[in-house]
Amino acid sequence: QVQLVESGGGLVQAGGSLRLSCAASGRTFSNYAMGWFRQAPGKEREFVAGISKSGRRTYYADSVKGRFTISRDNAKNTVYLQMNSLKPEDTAVYYCAADFVVAGEAVRTDRGAYDFWGQGTQVTVSS
Repeated sequence: QVQLVESGGGLVQAGGSLRLSCAASGRTFSNYAMGWFRQAPGKEREFVAGISKSGRRTYYADSVKGRFTISRDNAKNTVYLQMNSLKPEDTAVYYCAADFVVAGEAVRTDRGAYDFWGQGTQVTVSS
């Protein structure tokens, strides 16, 4: 089991910034690619950003490319999502997730590929 706990959500005005954190415990963090997903009311959970086990590869949804940055610190068992230039349409519950990767630097966007999930943190962007 991997336990994931998100933090850093809140209320921010459009154009502002937030930094989400996700602390992992349980198994070897560096064996897992990590992803951030979000779910807005009435919508399906969607991929936002992902990072490979070592951190060498990252991947972003088109809607956040250039505004969000994912990073990880394997020594601290933590993954981050820096969100800049926030828009009202970024309002959602944000979840981090862990994907066990046997080998390589894969970053997957399919939520079904992820084995463990956090409880989510609310991000609200006001206009």
